[in-house]
Amino acid sequence: MAGYRVGIDVGSTNTDAVIVDRKGGLVYAVKTPTTSDVTSGLLKALKQVVEGSGVPPEEIVSVNFGTTHGLNAIVQRQGLLRVGVIRIGLPATRIVEPMADWPADLREAVGGLVAMVRGGFEYNGEEIAPLDEDAVRRAAEQFKTMGAEAVAITSVFSPVRPDHELRAAEIVSDVMGEVPISLSHTIGSIGLLERENATILNAAIIGVMRRVIEAVRGTMEELGLEHAKLYVAQNDGTVIAAEYAEKYPILTVVAAVSNSIRGAYVLTGLKDAIVVDMGGTTTNVGVLEHGFPRESSLAAEIGGVRTSFMMPDFVAIGVAGGSVVKVRGEEVIVGPESVGYELVTKGIAWGGNVMTATDIALALDRMSIDDPRCDPERPKRLIPRDIAEKAYSYIVSRVEEAIDKIKTKPDPMPVVLVGGGSDMLPRKLAGASEVIRPEGAQSANAIGAATAMIGATIEKTFNYEYTPRPRALEEAKREAMNRAIEAGADPSTLEVALVEEIAIPYLPGNIVKVRVKVAGQARL
Repeated sequence: MAGYRVGIDVGSTNTDAVIVDRKGGLVYAVKTPTTSDVTSGLLKALKQVVEGSGVPPEEIVSVNFGTTHGLNAIVQRQGLLRVGVIRIGLPATRIVEPMADWPADLREAVGGLVAMVRGGFEYNGEEIAPLDEDAVRRAAEQFKTMGAEAVAITSVFSPVRPDHELRAAEIVSDVMGEVPISLSHTIGSIGLLERENATILNAAIIGVMRRVIEAVRGTMEELGLEHAKLYVAQNDGTVIAAEYAEKYPILTVVAAVSNSIRGAYVLTGLKDAIVVDMGGTTTNVGVLEHGFPRESSLAAEIGGVRTSFMMPDFVAIGVAGGSVVKVRGEEVIVGPESVGYELVTKGIAWGGNVMTATDIALALDRMSIDDPRCDPERPKRLIPRDIAEKAYSYIVSRVEEAIDKIKTKPDPMPVVLVGGGSDMLPRKLAGASEVIRPEGAQSANAIGAATAMIGATIEKTFNYEYTPRPRALEEAKREAMNRAIEAGADPSTLEVALVEEIAIPYLPGNIVKVRVKVAGQARL
């Protein structure tokens, strides 16, 4: 049966890859250690899952992957492009310069090239000042001279009116040629500084994303998959076409958490639930709402920089399968240190001498592991029962605390356990109406990537006194659908997944911020 899809998710400890059929059923799965360069491990997982599955390459229609490349580049300050930054907003935005609150090493890594010019709009679309085109041209010429490899352009209230950003981009292209240009109205929401930050980071990691996509395409050609579509997982549990991801890589930096949450939905059919994803290094606890990851209401901070793009709402704790168990007198603590993928050499059950959370679970018969190298009796002999029980109680209590923290209502909710380490958790947890660990739970992250829909979210402000509410909502939905189509969605399958209207009382008039999310099937 044609229509198989490959899903790959890069975690901090392991890289998971799966092949699913047209209905999303798991056909084959592999798990390989995540490599320090990320790319080689990703490509190895892709080769292993395709070659090991026995599925004819011509029957595979897409490869969907989620990766930490962009996040790693920002956090490690490596591989970033030198960015020229243009802010359009004088005379109104002079007080705080672009990147003023950035860590000094990150600002240096992206070049610190800044120009502020006249222009921009008010919240109601009225022009603050005409765009100073000569100043934009001078800035572009300076950027070119100083070796800028990308440009980020931000204008005041550009989500309301992007005219000045679009015109500035034309001027920059005329001066600098084919340099990649990031425009803030396509990336962030209303707030100027956070939107500007996200735009600069987006421009900085374009080169990183282009390189990994090129590497994946090369491996696909080796495997006879040059006909298959390539998609990249984004932060909200949906995917975007690789070509779109090359322009907007910032949308993909925390996709791993969303992949697992979305995978839990695919495996259980539950649209509303708490998802506990226990890997080797961390456990992430998030929420499914209407079949998608619940988004955080807080500004996302990446590499020490506040940004305005949406991230999944989750709580991360340093307790997972590879977490190191420490005994301090009568106190037993688990994590946050972890042996990660070295569990199979350092863990007691594998002949090592490091006591881990997995060893604790094996010692108490709380989980089983299908690995001929694993000796589950060894932890039982070497770990005192009282220490094992204290450690296990610590693990469970930390997970229950995270569940309680992520809930917005006191009522018990279904809890879905996913991830390779989650089998150690009990099937009764405080705050849970039921606890489910579905078949395929260990590969939920890759399954989430493989089965994800194409999605797009837009945020705009409207004055309902001038733009009637029905027309404003229709305009926002149309723009979101156009973005989803550009990202690779089949127009005939698009549906509105979310509409939010938030009044902005500190602005005069009936000003409302509208957010619309749409999702649809990939155009294969």
